[in-house]
Amino acid sequence: MWELARSWVEGWTVSRRTPKPVDEPWGLSIRVGLPDQPVRHVLLDTDTETARGLIGAITEPATCIKGFTEPAVMAPWFPPAWEPIDPCFLMATDLRPCVVHAPDGYTVGAVRAADGVVDVRVLAAGGELAASGRIGLTGASCVFDQIVTEKAHQRRGLGTVVMGALTNAAVESGVATGVLGATVQGRALYETLDWKVLAPLTGFTHRPVVA
Repeated sequence: MWELARSWVEGWTVSRRTPKPVDEPWGLSIRVGLPDQPVRHVLLDTDTETARGLIGAITEPATCIKGFTEPAVMAPWFPPAWEPIDPCFLMATDLRPCVVHAPDGYTVGAVRAADGVVDVRVLAAGGELAASGRIGLTGASCVFDQIVTEKAHQRRGLGTVVMGALTNAAVESGVATGVLGATVQGRALYETLDWKVLAPLTGFTHRPVVA
């Protein structure tokens, strides 16, 4: 599981075009560089004392910490200045070619690949964006990321179309395993596509009180 967890972190940085993750005693650190998330730390197979030491040393606002542990276990590690992030799940699947059928009135836009990132767009009849997603390629595995169906086009199976098109692109690139971080809503879709939950993906963000 830890190998796939590391693959998720590495693929996420490819997808988001951030610097590569840096190895730390407790896991991996990413300099994301965004105002709402300047730094992301991901705890791997670390002990409670080490995790508490990291948390206690952080002063930068909006720093994010994620770990593959149940929220009830991680929550006591964090003082009140840290806010929980909505629960997520680390999921994975073996990738196989699939048939992709867009519903009537929709087309799958050209797959675009650059710097290890493959983007897929589903367009409505008028040419507007209806759904999209991407993968970050890291070798034998890839990370599915930013799978979004626009509100006006939801409940038409477009998420499945995006996932299928991305899966085929990954297989064509020689990738055997897909990994992703799923929201509660996303998990329901991915499970219908034979993705399996490997672990909870729990997060907290540093929100210190400004005097």
